Formats: sequence, structure tokens, C-alpha cells
Amino acid sequence: MNQPVTSETYAAQVRRLAELTDRVRTQRAEARTWYDQQCAAAERAVDEAAEQLRYAEQETVDARELVERVDAEAAHLWQQLRARLGAGGRRLGAPPGPARDVSGDPLLLLHGVRGLLDRTRQPGELPASANPLLALCGAAGAALMFALGAGVRVLGARNGGDLAVGLPVLALVVTLLGPPVGLALAKRLADRRHAVLSPRPVTVVLVAALVTTALLLVLAR
Repeated sequence: MNQPVTSETYAAQVRRLAELTDRVRTQRAEARTWYDQQCAAAERAVDEAAEQLRYAEQETVDARELVERVDAEAAHLWQQLRARLGAGGRRLGAPPGPARDVSGDPLLLLHGVRGLLDRTRQPGELPASANPLLALCGAAGAALMFALGAGVRVLGARNGGDLAVGLPVLALVVTLLGPPVGLALAKRLADRRHAVLSPRPVTVVLVAALVTTALLLVLAR
């Protein structure tokens, strides 16, 4: 036969149930706290990863812009180098690719190259020793255009009508182009010597061309 449940046994069971209930409530609260902590940690990790991703994307954009800037500047400096070398610079071909195992700021390196190009083979003024050659350029230009003008005058003399009137005027204009032609010859001389035509060389060429033109016109009369 089943024994009746005593009041002491019932009270003990109630206390046991209360203890179990409190334990379950405590464990449930601990589980909820742990869950909330894990969610917060996961959200912080996601936020940090998103921030790192944005930073990496910005670094990528900055690096791409820097590469484009460096490539453009390098190509410009390479073109300047080829121009400084003249005809010999054509053998250089396309700009070289990026150098390996090179450290340092590329913009500072390019600035150094730019400064080196500015100091190397900087065009200067033709020396005074070149004055005879400059005078020869002026005289040669004047003589060449005088010869062309003389040919035009002869052509006009052989033809009548309007040509006989217009060609002598054209011949005079051609003859007076001697100084500009002399300057063109002097410019080629200066380019070959990597120099510029300053006022002094220009004056030498113009005086020589005008004097030669005047002498030839006097002698042709």
C-alpha cells in the first residue's frame, strides 16, 4: 500500500521545487546575459571589420591615385629626357616599368629626378665665339633669299603682261625674307648646341643678314 504523504515530506518537496525554480531562473538569466554579451561582441567585431574595410578601400583608392600620378609624372619626365637628348633620345623607347625593391616616397624620388633634369644640359646662351657662325647664318639666309628673288625677277623679265609687273614686287619681298631665314638657320645651330637664341645672337644674325642683303642689292644694280 502507498504511504500517505506527510506534511514534512510535502514541505520538503516544495522547498526543493523552489530551489530548482530559483536555479533555473538564475541559469536562464546567466544564459541571457551571456547571449547579450556575445551579441554585443559580435556587433563590435562587425563594426570594427566594416571600419577596417572602409579604411582598406580608401587606402586602395589613394594608392591607385598615387600610382596614376607617379606614372603620369614619370612619363612626363621621360619625355623631357628624350627631348633633352635630341635625336639620341629616340633610341630610349617607352618609359621603363616600375623598379623593384625600391623604398621611399616615389614623389620625392620624382622630385629629385626633376631637379636633376633641370640642372643637366640646361639650355644656355651661345658663347661669343659662335658670333662668326651666327653672322654666317645671317649672310647665308640673305644670300639664299636674294638668289631666289633674282630668279623671280628673271622670270618676270622673260614674261610680259601682269607677270612682268607683279613678279619684281614678289622678288623684292622674297629678298627681304633673308633675315628670318638666317634666324631659322641660327636656331638650328643653337638647338644642336643645346642653347637658346638670346638678344645678342639674334642681333648678330639680323645685322649680318641686313648688311648682306643691302650689299647684294647695291651690287645687283
